[in-house]
This record gives sequence, C-alpha cells and structure tokens, in this order.
Amino acid sequence: MSGKILITGGSGLVGMRLSEMLIDQGYEVAHLSRNPDKVSNYKTFKWDVKEGTIDESAITYADYIVHLTGASLASEKWTEDRKREIINSRVKSANLLYNAMKSSEHHVKGFISASGVGIYGNSGDQLVSEESTLGDDFLADVCQSWEGAAWQMHELGLRTVIMRLGIVLSTKGGALPQMARPVKMMAGAPLGSGKQYMSWIHLDDACRLFISAIEDPQFTGVYNAVAPHPVTNKQFMTELAEAMKKPLVLPKVPAFAINLMMGEMSDVVLTGQRVSANKVLQTGFTFEYNYLEEALESFYEKNANE
Repeated sequence: MSGKILITGGSGLVGMRLSEMLIDQGYEVAHLSRNPDKVSNYKTFKWDVKEGTIDESAITYADYIVHLTGASLASEKWTEDRKREIINSRVKSANLLYNAMKSSEHHVKGFISASGVGIYGNSGDQLVSEESTLGDDFLADVCQSWEGAAWQMHELGLRTVIMRLGIVLSTKGGALPQMARPVKMMAGAPLGSGKQYMSWIHLDDACRLFISAIEDPQFTGVYNAVAPHPVTNKQFMTELAEAMKKPLVLPKVPAFAINLMMGEMSDVVLTGQRVSANKVLQTGFTFEYNYLEEALESFYEKNANE
C-alpha cells in the first residue's frame, strides 16, 4: 500500500512505532508538531492547539489522518488544571483538525482516532463490548469528549474510526516500565484488590490495528483495541514477575497507599475493565500476541541475559 499519513501525537509511544511501521510498508508519513524545527526523521507541519493555529498544507498533504495527541494521563497528579489540560489537549486538537478540514480542499479519505477503554468506567468483571454502558468517572468523561470531537469528522463524510485502546504494552514507555520497576527491585505486588481487570494490547498489535483501519474500508465507528484475553491485575503482576524471572514478594499494595501516592490518578490502576475484542476479530484482524505471556516474553526473553 502507499499513501500519505498525517499523524498527531507522532512523538508519543504509539505514534513513534506506528510511523516506523508505516514507513516499512511503503507509506509516506508526516507529523503535526508545536515545534517542527525539533530534529525529527519525519516531515513535520506546525500546529499550536492552544493558539488554534495549523499549517493548512498539512491537511492538503494527507490521504489519512491518525489522531493520537493527548496530554499524558500518568505523568503528573490530576490537579484541576491538569484535568483541564488532559481534556483540552484531546478535544481542542480534534476540533482544530475538523475546522481546518471543513474550510479546505482536501483529499483525506479517513480519520482514525485513539480513545481509551477507560470510557467504560469501573466495570468490574463484567465483559464489556462497544455497545456497553459508558462510565461516569473522570476518565470516562475524557474519552467521551474525545470521541465526540473525533466523530465530527463523520459529518464531513469521512470514514471515521475510533480505537478504544487498552493498556499499550511496550518497554519504551506507558504503563509497563512503571509496573516492572518494583518487580525488578524484588518489590513487586498486585495493586489494590488485584481483582481489577486489565485489558491490554501489545504496541505492535495496536499499530497493526491502526494500519488495518487505514487500509480496510470495513472499519468504521468504534472498536476496542485490546488483545482477546484480558487478565486481572494479580495475574498481570504474576506473569510479569515470571517473564522477568523475579519473585513477587510483597502482599498486595493496599488501595489507600496508592491513593496517597497518586491521588485521583490512582483510578487508572485501581479500576478495571474486562473488554471484549470480538468486534475487531470479526473484521478478520489477527493478533500477533493473543496472550499476555507471549506479549511479555517478546519484551523480557531477549533481555533475560542482561
């Protein structure tokens, strides 16, 4: 396949890997960035979400837009200011793209946006699908606003795909290195009750799924971007310790201790979603990493001798 893909949030975990994989498959890739002069391997157009400005030629460049931008959920405590930034970075950026596309002659064929499984709130051990009831906590609100802003593209007659990402596994960033750190120091333990479900996806599968959504016109609407076998937090920590050849030593880390450390952000690790991958599987997409053990081995087996 070939074509020109414009990525927002291209310097993030998914954006970086997706850019590499697209280039490997013969696509051209460009990024939108606030500082396009920063050294990058990719063609870069300037935009400034806070100022509401965007280089018009970014929109006329693109055959497809992949929208990944958004302030990190885990990098700092959720003060009121930070919460506003988390929502605005996602919503205002989508609005900026929408307005730019509304007013330009472009040839964009599709818009693929990230979202998160946090949209389901704390759903316990009930298996949730794309049609399930949505949550009403902060993360669920963020995802609903994000999806609402992305879905505007559909009004422009664009094929619009929203990927509700689970926990994206990679040793280069995201949740896994943070969860691996205590295990490495022989202080690994389940968090809270340990019963909360974690719906995860290997970084490479997440990127392959975004590429499928670009290439395959049957993708439209909302999909859970999660591997087919979610696990509880306790299972996750146990398998992580095994993959790293370390013991799980401590008893569970109590919820109140995590709340003390993280404040409201502790929702990210203490609430769970057991999310179904059926809709994605029905498109014919095949996961390279169906089971957590395979995913973790891909990261830790090769480093076992270090």
